Amino acid sequence: MTEHDKEDSVGESMMDKISEKIKGHDSSSDSDSDHEKPKPNSDSLQSKIYRLFGREKPVHEVFGGGKPADVFLWRNKKISAGVLGGATALWVLFELLEYNLLTLVCHCLIVALALLFLWSNFSTFINKSPPRIPEVRIPEEPVLQIAAALRFEINRGFAVLRDIASGRDLKKFLSVIAGLWVLSIVGSWCNFLTLFYFAFVLLHTVPVIYEKYDDQVDAFAEKAMIEIKKQYAVFNAKVLSKIPMGPLKDKKKV
Repeated sequence: MTEHDKEDSVGESMMDKISEKIKGHDSSSDSDSDHEKPKPNSDSLQSKIYRLFGREKPVHEVFGGGKPADVFLWRNKKISAGVLGGATALWVLFELLEYNLLTLVCHCLIVALALLFLWSNFSTFINKSPPRIPEVRIPEEPVLQIAAALRFEINRGFAVLRDIASGRDLKKFLSVIAGLWVLSIVGSWCNFLTLFYFAFVLLHTVPVIYEKYDDQVDAFAEKAMIEIKKQYAVFNAKVLSKIPMGPLKDKKKV
């Protein structure tokens, strides 16, 4: 073998070694990049799932997470059943039997006072101790808390009505008008007590069913919202966009 052939073989072997090192470095860098590549976060994927009313918390926390939420979601079945049974008994008493509230309160007080009075006076004859009548007082703090919460909700309702009446959001205005119209129709079918009882029953049934089948309900609600948005876009293009709203647009531009 000549010296020229030896130099060529040495150069080829050197090139082979260099190429092998480069390939090994590329494969290691690829494996490192694959190893360092962030995995998709399950929380981010979960946040992309459509939730009814845009909720980001469990149903129990949406209802406040306290005792009212436990009652509505049947965490304690005896208490929830007792509350619902009591509301049903009152509805039957006042609606079906047409018993008046004032009459019921007076009759209950008559019976209670008569029993306590007779027990107190005839306790010596029946060899029993007189009844211990507890001193009942309404605490100030819970009453103030309820009044403050009621005041806050009423003021928020007035603020929403004022914002709608100012003409800033046509979509919200139409939705509120439609809701009030449906409520007026339902109110013509039944009185306030029956409507309140039906709402109470729905609060004890719909949330617990939704909590159990929330994935299926959310998927159906997502499809419904997509269809509603399509229909609203058509209605907006054909009707709402043709309504003259010049003064409002000028005010917004200013």
